[in-house]
Amino acid sequence: MNKFKTVHVASGGYDVLIGRRLLCDAGQLISLCRPVCKILVVTDDNVAPLWLDKVTSSLRAAGFETETMILPHGEGSKNLSCYGRLLERCAEAGLTRGDMIAALGGGIIGDIAGFSAATYMRGIAYIQLPTTLLAAVDSSVGGKTAVDLEAGKNLCGAFHQPRLVICDLDTFSTLPDEILSDGAAEVIKYGVIADRKLFSAILKGKPDFDAEYVVETCVRIKADIVGRDFYDRGERRVLNFGHTVGHAIEKLSGYKIKHGHAVAAGMVYETAAARNLCPENIVIKTAEANKAWGLPVNSDFTAAELADAAMLDKKIDGGRLALIIPKSDGLAEIREIDAADFAAYLKAGEMLLSGVL
Repeated sequence: MNKFKTVHVASGGYDVLIGRRLLCDAGQLISLCRPVCKILVVTDDNVAPLWLDKVTSSLRAAGFETETMILPHGEGSKNLSCYGRLLERCAEAGLTRGDMIAALGGGIIGDIAGFSAATYMRGIAYIQLPTTLLAAVDSSVGGKTAVDLEAGKNLCGAFHQPRLVICDLDTFSTLPDEILSDGAAEVIKYGVIADRKLFSAILKGKPDFDAEYVVETCVRIKADIVGRDFYDRGERRVLNFGHTVGHAIEKLSGYKIKHGHAVAAGMVYETAAARNLCPENIVIKTAEANKAWGLPVNSDFTAAELADAAMLDKKIDGGRLALIIPKSDGLAEIREIDAADFAAYLKAGEMLLSGVL
């Protein structure tokens, strides 16, 4: 079995394994924490030709019975229709409460497969097999699962922790630059809010990218925060830095703009809007990090459009919206404003952006 590093997520009692050639060992690794059972491997049509046979062969060699479902790639599959089809596939495959779902792919697959696991037969086990940087450092850990509604992103979901996460760093070598950069946006987020060293490292861009260090560091940060606030009512909200505006950008673009690219622009917008609460150089340094990875620093949408699109965001609670305010490299705090004031708040940041970028 190939070597790997382990990060334990105490809040869910599971491990995140980080290494190379791990998908070839998936069956053995899963058998160490789960009895032999039936596993439905859910993936998409981009990932399937690259990794599905390796995973199912490894599972069968370890004694697991396998079933598969391949969804079309992209955010268009993260909806109620595909969710319903996936639940029907679980039933067709004969999954019982002792069986499992395996999410093989990026954040979209992880979200819909995890939500299906959370609700099929009132909840069955699932594992995450992330194949993108974004999924490895963020969405595969922490137990947030969801699908989109026409009204907005991730509005239908559940908290459901995976039983195991296997991050095979070799999968990153198959990613187009645009998809790798999409994940880098989440790494920049972690650097800004929680780790100065990580932020300095990610500023260097792709040529100096240390995948093992980046994934392990991000997972440890998220595991610590989630362990203190699993249900996202307090400290965990800091992980939403850039996401309020980012989700609005995704929605307004009809999901043509990818999640990480939207969040990248969102981080700059939100930092600029907090101009009186955080150092101005944070705006510039966040923009520099985005540029180092070919990520955007703004969008074509106005502050009013972004604020309007954010009004159904799940981060609004009782008419109040939590703002994430970077105070320095690696440190951020949470402040709340009336959601009705968000348009004016963003407008002031929009004016600053025109002067510094």
